[in-house]
Amino acid sequence: MKTKIITKNYFNPISLTVLVILTGIVIGLFYVKVISQPMLIGLLILSALFSSSIQIADQWEKAVVLRMGKYRGLKGPGIFFIIPVLDRIMDYIDQRIRVTDFKAEQTLTKDTVPVNVIAVLYWTVWDVEKSALEVQDYNAAIEYLAQTGLRDIIGKHELSDLLQDREKIANALQVVLDESTNSWGITCQNVGIKEITIPQGLADAMSKQAQAERERRARVILGTAETEIAEKFAKASEQYINNPVALQLRAMNIIGEGLKEKSSLILVPSSALDSMNLGVLGGLASLGKLQEKNTLE
Repeated sequence: MKTKIITKNYFNPISLTVLVILTGIVIGLFYVKVISQPMLIGLLILSALFSSSIQIADQWEKAVVLRMGKYRGLKGPGIFFIIPVLDRIMDYIDQRIRVTDFKAEQTLTKDTVPVNVIAVLYWTVWDVEKSALEVQDYNAAIEYLAQTGLRDIIGKHELSDLLQDREKIANALQVVLDESTNSWGITCQNVGIKEITIPQGLADAMSKQAQAERERRARVILGTAETEIAEKFAKASEQYINNPVALQLRAMNIIGEGLKEKSSLILVPSSALDSMNLGVLGGLASLGKLQEKNTLE
């Protein structure tokens, strides 16, 4: 997508209005026999020349005026006058910020990966005289320069750099473009990378790689958690080994927590029943729960 160029109609409404008024006056004078036919023709020609000398430039524009083919100067914004026949307006230069889309298709990165990159350039004309006299078509020049610079930047970086450091790549391209266009009276203010497209096969492979990396990290985190839990259990066993009362209290706490969850079935190793009297405790707990249920009924 190229820069949208708006052409300006040199013949403005004020010139047309003045021409109509003067023509009407001259024709009226002819009909009332104030002027003759030769004078009528002469006054009509003068009216056309005078009206064509009136020109208008919008607030954001500068008009480049040539006199007999030579640069005369800049006019505007607002109303201004030129000498008919001798002067002509070469162009109206828009000094607002412009936007240009450009792209690099099937360009190889440093690691030989073909990519399609779409970028956008924001630029403005700061020296109207240079841009008008030194560049034939600065719009096309900007577009081709930006596209060439983008291809060059892509070829100097690997795919990972393009994907991870878009802002860095865009800034580097903006500096290159600004250095080239300053001599044209044009400033490249900003460059943005809109889209980077890679081959579908490579995208699938990168997706699988990322998924495998996430699974590896999950396994590492799970293994680390198991190690920390084992260390905590080892420290807890040191507290219980010579303190059976504390161990029994812990067992009762476990049963109590289980009963809070409305569980009627608790699985406990048989060795634990003998060592911590959990069988008796479990029976008492179940009996208490049964009595509580009967009471409620």
